[in-house]
Amino acid sequence: MPNDGGTVVRTTQRPVSNGRKTGAAIAVVAAACCAPAALAQQGHPLVGSWSGDWGISAAERNRVLLVLDYDGQSISGIINPGRAPILLTHATLDPGTWSVRFEAAPSADNGGTRYLIEGHIENLGSVTERSIVGTWVQGERHGNFRVVMN
Repeated sequence: MPNDGGTVVRTTQRPVSNGRKTGAAIAVVAAACCAPAALAQQGHPLVGSWSGDWGISAAERNRVLLVLDYDGQSISGIINPGRAPILLTHATLDPGTWSVRFEAAPSADNGGTRYLIEGHIENLGSVTERSIVGTWVQGERHGNFRVVMN
């Protein structure tokens, strides 16, 4: 290319390496493929807070909050944390059927009432609609329950 002085100036452009383009494309595809799997990882399916109700009829319902945790070996939890929490004394999950069983033994803290809660997880793959439904026994009162993960 001539410049103002009439001399020819050469410019050299290096072509972009196909290896760089290919590497960048692979990185983008890998990130796109791995993102859903990374977002789906939530740990133990019961860990968190669950709110809903239980009752002996459609007219007689009681609000309930379950807070559940998993330490890598066992499930622990509290029913209605606050001034008078009820500690679970036994909790199990059967991953073959996604059924759960929670128990709280009679104690001075829970008014001498035995709790037995049995159910199954519904919509396991959903973050927004995962729930546990089943039967709730509190002392002599028997009913059904439904809680949704918060």
